[in-house]
Amino acid sequence: MIRLLYNPSQIVTVDTDGVNFKRGSEMSNVHQLENHSLIIEDEIIKDIIPNSSVSNAEYDELIDLSGKTLLPGIVECHTHTVFAGSRANEFKMKIAGASYEDIASAGGGIISTMNAVRSASENELFQIAANRVTNFIKQGVTSLEIKSGYGLNFDSEVKILHVIKKLKEVFPIEIIPTFLGAHTVPPEFKSNRQKYITEITQRMIPYVSQIKLADFCDGFCEKTAFSVDEIIQIFEAATNHNLKIKLHTDQFNSIGGLQTALGFNATSVDHLEVLQLEDSDLFANADTVAVLLPGVSYFLNYQFAPARELINKNAIVALATDYNPGSSHISNLSLIMNLAAVNMRMNFEEIISAYTINSAKALDLNTKAGSIEINKYADFAIFDIQDYSEIIYNVGTNLCSQTIKKGKTIYKKNGEL
Repeated sequence: MIRLLYNPSQIVTVDTDGVNFKRGSEMSNVHQLENHSLIIEDEIIKDIIPNSSVSNAEYDELIDLSGKTLLPGIVECHTHTVFAGSRANEFKMKIAGASYEDIASAGGGIISTMNAVRSASENELFQIAANRVTNFIKQGVTSLEIKSGYGLNFDSEVKILHVIKKLKEVFPIEIIPTFLGAHTVPPEFKSNRQKYITEITQRMIPYVSQIKLADFCDGFCEKTAFSVDEIIQIFEAATNHNLKIKLHTDQFNSIGGLQTALGFNATSVDHLEVLQLEDSDLFANADTVAVLLPGVSYFLNYQFAPARELINKNAIVALATDYNPGSSHISNLSLIMNLAAVNMRMNFEEIISAYTINSAKALDLNTKAGSIEINKYADFAIFDIQDYSEIIYNVGTNLCSQTIKKGKTIYKKNGEL
């Protein structure tokens, strides 16, 4: 099957000349084309040609995109999409002045969601999460990471990962599973933290790896979660069982998590709201992606990660929603992009690069997704606009009119998935 995506107003290629990520100042170059069309052969981008070269007789299908802007499929690289229950009351407490750590210390936060997840059936969790995955697809997302981390015991962590596996089987997008058993210490292990770490390293990780339920192992390195020494134990086990590494770190305190993650050649480090400015130098030559989560800072009324300093230090910066029930109950990508512009001082081109090719690198998908380059997957987000700046300017508004995954339309506005 050969398809022609004909005559979009813009093709924003985010071309990398084969490098497959953008570092520092390179993020400002998104390679905008006009008066061009795209040829797709089966699942792959075959060519980008001037409109003057188009011959309709050569194609099995012609898709007219006149007046629309075409981007690489959006890659959402940090979510906690599988959860049950509501924490609206905690948000009310935050507005009244309680901190994230105050709520966690009082038995709320992650533990509250843990109780809801443990009580929910696998089918209930799937039905809840499926609606959320659909919402992401309608915004142009073609690759989506989903973490466990709200089960916090063997059975419930595996239950979440089985839900993610089923979502992966049912939906046509890439869904990347991440094991996050080291999200926090559950109440039953509070008096014996090491016993829980042993449960993670000797039972959960070997099983998750053997059954191939996750690609990545993540952890939360924070004063209220896991210390550096504990994360090292977990990451050594994960590495020995062929799981790639990610880390939540420097969200509220800098306790050495960043250096630990870099020591394990982590694919990404995520959060970095309280990153020490001198530590931004560590990203200058690192292949580890700095994944920034402005929705968390907005939702918690907290400081934003130093995007400008990281980009100036030549880092590979990505953006994500961190969609979750407690610290970023935000699944709207346009809002996240606008927050990055207004509060992180990222320019529009840096934001596009961060949400496509660099977020693909944060999931180790960047050789086949994240940019419009010949021989990559034909993954596209198509917006009903003349210029890509409208995506970020129209804050909170979903302007995506069509999502294409591997050459096939999987969402069209006013249509069905």
